[in-house]
Amino acid sequence: MDYRKKFEEWLDGEHFDALTKEELNKIINDEKEIEDRFYQDLYFGTGGLRGVIGAGTNRINKYTVARATKGLANYIIKQGEKEPSVVIAHDSRHFSKEFAQEAAGVLLSSGIKVYLFEDLRPTPELSFAVRETKSTAGIVITASHNPPEYNGYKVYWKDGGQVVSPVAEELMEEINNIKDFSNIKCLDGCPLDSFENLHFIGEEMDKAYFDKVKSLSLNPQVIKEAADLKIVYTPLHGSGNMPVRRVLKEMGFENVQVVPEQEKPDGSFPTVEYPNPEEEKSFNLALELAKELDADLILATDPDCDRVGVMVKRNKGKYFKLSGNQTGVLLGHYIMDSLKTKGLLKQDSFIIDTIVTGRMTEKIAKSYGIETVSTLTGFKYIAQQIKEQEDEGSKHFLFGFEESYGYLAGNFVRDKDAVIASLLISEMVAFYKRKGMTLYDVLIALYETYGYHREELFSIVRRGKEGAQAIGSIMEHMRNNPPKSLAGIKIWEIRDYMSYEGPIKLPKDNVLYFILEDGSWFAMRPSGTEPKLKVYIGVLDSSLEASQNKLKRLMDDMKTLLQSDRVI
Repeated sequence: MDYRKKFEEWLDGEHFDALTKEELNKIINDEKEIEDRFYQDLYFGTGGLRGVIGAGTNRINKYTVARATKGLANYIIKQGEKEPSVVIAHDSRHFSKEFAQEAAGVLLSSGIKVYLFEDLRPTPELSFAVRETKSTAGIVITASHNPPEYNGYKVYWKDGGQVVSPVAEELMEEINNIKDFSNIKCLDGCPLDSFENLHFIGEEMDKAYFDKVKSLSLNPQVIKEAADLKIVYTPLHGSGNMPVRRVLKEMGFENVQVVPEQEKPDGSFPTVEYPNPEEEKSFNLALELAKELDADLILATDPDCDRVGVMVKRNKGKYFKLSGNQTGVLLGHYIMDSLKTKGLLKQDSFIIDTIVTGRMTEKIAKSYGIETVSTLTGFKYIAQQIKEQEDEGSKHFLFGFEESYGYLAGNFVRDKDAVIASLLISEMVAFYKRKGMTLYDVLIALYETYGYHREELFSIVRRGKEGAQAIGSIMEHMRNNPPKSLAGIKIWEIRDYMSYEGPIKLPKDNVLYFILEDGSWFAMRPSGTEPKLKVYIGVLDSSLEASQNKLKRLMDDMKTLLQSDRVI
């Protein structure tokens, strides 16, 4: 069915409400906008369904949410469980609560028990709740760190991790089989209190989750000795305010100041361009407060509180923003070193990173005799490796992270967790402060020991159908006509993850990974959640200045290559 026919079905169909038709009537003469809204259905990427809020098959709205949920209900029923159940959570984005209630209605009307959080909660607590309630699946309504016009729909399976192959493909097939909205009950919502198999969850689940988070503390005594450590925290208008502050307070941190302008949930995210702690601009208000208070640490979490960004005091009045890789290096080292000092580091332990993270943590882990498992981008693949290596094997999971500010310790959550990470980062700052060191000092010391690793990411943004085609063309050109060198350094190996077979079995993925003769590397992949081509570059050299200069040369040459006529 072509996009124009789909548009007309939505415009004239009896199952679509007046507000939807009013929105579509406003674009009736805008052919390009109609095409963008209807040329495809939203698809599962690294973060499930995600799109701009609005009417259309290529948008997130109550109809696409209901369709996805009906597909999930059909899939669950086919699994043959006697009493299937699903946990549902949502963040602070526009329509998140409404979409969560829509999903609940569709599941309940399909005969599936629903555990619905009473109010917004962080994504990692949803993962925990799926495991805690022994549910079949979980749904969280969020678009993570995307701009305010976005929302999304993540699906989790019974292990608490996001769905991966083959469940993801089988689920999408069920969703694609739904052609007629008339078969979806509660399409426009229905009174949830009329269902006996609806259970609201809240404080009791919170307490169970927070107790588990606090149990991960490695050196709780240092918190008591540094209870007045000055921490500035911003939830960036999202769901992190209550859980992060509560955990820090219950652990003993007595001087946590929240950024007042960003404290309350607000799906418009009025104080930031978009609520991504990867962006330095998102720290502007927190940085002002930190300078005023002479804070030791600044933490910023994204709307669904699964990512955390960090700024640390470098010296009085000056702060340094850690990259996702640098925070991962520091946390990984802190965890392994603390456990070794206590005699608790098991040699069957392993850490997990992704193929596009820096390689420094792998070096550190090797020095402690710990294995590193590298998987595809997306924390669902890290969760999959925890399941395969620990649940179904005999190994002990220590720590997992990805360069995009996602971190996890413990085995009770199967997604990145900014509540856990915020606690461990705060404790780590207190630990080293007692030794007279800032985290920046520790990072430099690690560089001196393991080499000066530097990484950078840049993106090429291409929107709409034409943009998706352009990104595909760039990938195909680089796949079929790869460069022989970059910045004068010969390319030694090329890994195409559509066909590459490494030390662990990975699904096929549209990722190209290039290893240079000097050990530097770069990788490229289309984003699964945004209209972007992401390019990652990593270098290693003997000094901070040398690594920065090399990184700049590679970045400049890569941008020139990708902007040339023969590629675009």
